[in-house]
Amino acid sequence: MIKFYNTLTRKEEVFKPITDNLVRIYTCGPTVYDYAHIGNLRSYIFADVLRRTLELAGFKVKQIINITDVGHLTSNEDEGEDKIQKRAEREQKTPEQIAAFYTKAFLSDLKKLNIEKQKILPKASEHIKEMIAMIEKIFATGYAYETKDGIYFDTKKFKDYGMLSRQKIDLERRSRVDKISGKKNPTDFALWLKTTGKHKSHIMKWDSPWGEGFPGWHIECSAMSQKYLGDEFDIHTGGVDHIPVHHENEIAQSYAANAKIPAKFWMHGEFLIVDKKRMGKSEGNLLTLAELEKKEYEPVTFRFLVLRNHYRSKIQFDDEKMREAKTALKFLYSSLSRLKRPQAKTIVAESTALAEKINQAEQEIKKSFFDDLNTPRVIDILFEMAHYLNKLKSEDKIGEAEIKDALERIYLMADKVLAINLTELVSLKKEIPLEILKLAEERQKAKDSKDFKLADKIRKEIEDKGFKIEDTRGESPYRIIPSNK
Repeated sequence: MIKFYNTLTRKEEVFKPITDNLVRIYTCGPTVYDYAHIGNLRSYIFADVLRRTLELAGFKVKQIINITDVGHLTSNEDEGEDKIQKRAEREQKTPEQIAAFYTKAFLSDLKKLNIEKQKILPKASEHIKEMIAMIEKIFATGYAYETKDGIYFDTKKFKDYGMLSRQKIDLERRSRVDKISGKKNPTDFALWLKTTGKHKSHIMKWDSPWGEGFPGWHIECSAMSQKYLGDEFDIHTGGVDHIPVHHENEIAQSYAANAKIPAKFWMHGEFLIVDKKRMGKSEGNLLTLAELEKKEYEPVTFRFLVLRNHYRSKIQFDDEKMREAKTALKFLYSSLSRLKRPQAKTIVAESTALAEKINQAEQEIKKSFFDDLNTPRVIDILFEMAHYLNKLKSEDKIGEAEIKDALERIYLMADKVLAINLTELVSLKKEIPLEILKLAEERQKAKDSKDFKLADKIRKEIEDKGFKIEDTRGESPYRIIPSNK
């Protein structure tokens, strides 16, 4: 049984796909006008773990991550400049060049964090036709109206507006914007903005039934999710900052067009907290993945830090937390490396108790993943089992066959979801002999003593025996890889 917390109902619910064995997920993607900060990237780690967990459970998953390359203004209240155009003007480039550069940077960050790239990454600018068609449907159902500067959604006509955030609609809220735009209600939001008046200089624009203009931010996600996932799909994910405005508006406009709430489950990842404030551009406390790497933290260390915390819990982030994560991950790697070392003699294990322990750990890991993505508990189990197995090995109470079985059934299975590079430690196609492991340790000692001539000599000896040794940064100083000799 799989249970997820649903923001829409404010409770954990048993998850079952709408259609057979296929799970359809829409993940709100980035607005590509700058590098994603690690607070943003936390949301994509959460979405990646969600997809991997569903696949572990045997489901087929179709996940969409959109790319917003037009229409996201500097204010969520339909005010300000287009974020991408503003960046383009500052850098004297076209909006398309800015979007292409930062999309590439975003995808590079995902790869470094072991977040699998999705087959479909729809761009807002390539789906204008679908957005216009949806706005026309919203007009037909009576939820949209036209002003001199755009097309707006009438929130007062949608009686359940506010159902996701459960915030009382304050009609005095955003009154300044109301006076400027001529909106009927302060909470109304733009579906389409005309390139007149304050938006006259907008560069990216298209013809529409209401004149030349560009889409509002919210309509993009509704139109693209409908195209690729249907009027109703299984899960919508994003950060908690999307709840009160963006996702609230998605629900309203999708319901107006299709008479359905678009997603069955709404799941949200929490913030990174820095000095008691959430990490964000408005707070001026951003940190990118590249900046973490400059501090000699590998991206997998950040992924590990994120997974040591539940996705619905705030993470207090600082250098100390990163150092702790780095040390803990290095310890786990070392524990698994010790288990992989060949034993000096053949050992017959006390198989009954050991088999029960492995079975129990395997089932508890799956149960934890299926219990609203409880990754902290999974990581605890991995440490507990590493300690248990190493203790048995030191006491000559476990054989290599049992170690191999435990590593494959526990660590390989867990890493299908966690993706913290455990797989390469426990599933090498060619076993690393004890002789090579000892040579690698001798080489590291020589390097630490700055005897680089000896270190190079040992490296050559390792290579002559059919293995390569590569120096790494962070958790482990080196790794050994079988060559093709």
